[in-house]
Amino acid sequence: MSVNPADSDIFGALWGTAEMRALFSDATRLQLMLDVEAALARAEARLGLVPQQAAEVITKSARIENLRTERIAEGVRKDGVPVPALVSELGRVAGEEASRYIHLGATTQDILDTALVLQVRLALEYLRRDLIALARTLARRASEHRNTSMAGRTHMQQAVPITFGLKCAVWAAPLAAHVERLDQAARRGLVVQFGGAAGTLAALGANGMAVAEALAHELGLGVPDLPWHVARDTMAEVAALLGLVCGSLSKIALDVALLMQTEVAEIFEPHEAGRGGSSTMPQKRNPVAAEYIIAAARGVHALVPLMLTAMAQDHERATGAWQSEALALPQCFVLCSGAMAHALAIAKGMTIDAARMRRNLEFGRGLIMAEAVSTGLTPVMGRAAAHHALQRISDRAIAEGKTLGEVLREDAEVRRHLSDEQIDRLLDPAAYLGSAGAFVDRVVARIARLN
Repeated sequence: MSVNPADSDIFGALWGTAEMRALFSDATRLQLMLDVEAALARAEARLGLVPQQAAEVITKSARIENLRTERIAEGVRKDGVPVPALVSELGRVAGEEASRYIHLGATTQDILDTALVLQVRLALEYLRRDLIALARTLARRASEHRNTSMAGRTHMQQAVPITFGLKCAVWAAPLAAHVERLDQAARRGLVVQFGGAAGTLAALGANGMAVAEALAHELGLGVPDLPWHVARDTMAEVAALLGLVCGSLSKIALDVALLMQTEVAEIFEPHEAGRGGSSTMPQKRNPVAAEYIIAAARGVHALVPLMLTAMAQDHERATGAWQSEALALPQCFVLCSGAMAHALAIAKGMTIDAARMRRNLEFGRGLIMAEAVSTGLTPVMGRAAAHHALQRISDRAIAEGKTLGEVLREDAEVRRHLSDEQIDRLLDPAAYLGSAGAFVDRVVARIARLN
């Protein structure tokens, strides 16, 4: 087994999607670094700093399959970073003449950070796509079950009726906000990093800013106000966003796991023979996807502080803080992708037992409607008196094992104000859903506007 389960051929699929794991693989990282080196040569050729032919040779040579990766691995062990060995290998392939123009004016961190930005750009595209897909799937569920009554629960106790559509809308609404946050973070963070030795680009003389702008153009990235070698707020923001996304996914997962409990059994994860089974208990259908969402979210939430503390970077090149980002950010993306995939599977394939939801509403012998009755009595008794009356009536129903309706009909104070027909109406969960339907409609409409 790999030290990191997300890197494991056997266990990796539980923790991250194949495309996200591939994006943060060694091969992709090295190729993106080569892409930056090639783009730098082309940018400098456009400005007349590098011969056009040399830029073309460098671009043609900058393919991972052309390099001896074992030499790069040796270089990492010696130098602590891959860029010197990468540049050496690229120069070997490009030839002596073209090699003179590789890495001109750049420093190691320029290449690593800009390659990281290219990784982050793709990763955010994957995440945005999946956020919208999950939001739309939950919105469809919300519309389908707009009027499906179920017990709302506070402090793990039945509270008042809600609808399953509202629950799905509550799950979906933050996802739409995360799409907006992602777009904002992308505008700030998807910028080139090019500052040279200490952020001045002195090696390029008067051409420094022009090269930075041309490099950004070659890579389709934005141009920051200045090099951000030691200003890591954008990377920390991305990590924090992943933490927020995973927090929302873990909310969904926890609700699903609780609703799958044998005593509740209102919804179930998608089922196939053997899924969620136990090695000893053949009847089990464990909340496998929910469990891995919660575990992945906890992993991301443990890593976000590492990205935040990495913002404290010394002078013009960090000693350890910058390096620690490589431990955290790739794992955050991979774990978030795995949690998202599990959440999508749940949303698309979950089984919803509306009949069981109705039976659970009745499980408490109608006590879930106590607030509804209290609200109905408030105009004639006053809020405090009605509330105290229902507390007394509820206590009696619990103590005597009776339904709320039975005790209401036996209570002289209540009968002075409510007929049998009025009591029946106040005890109907479907009649006490408030603005649930309107809230569902509002969330569904907002998600429909996502693109």
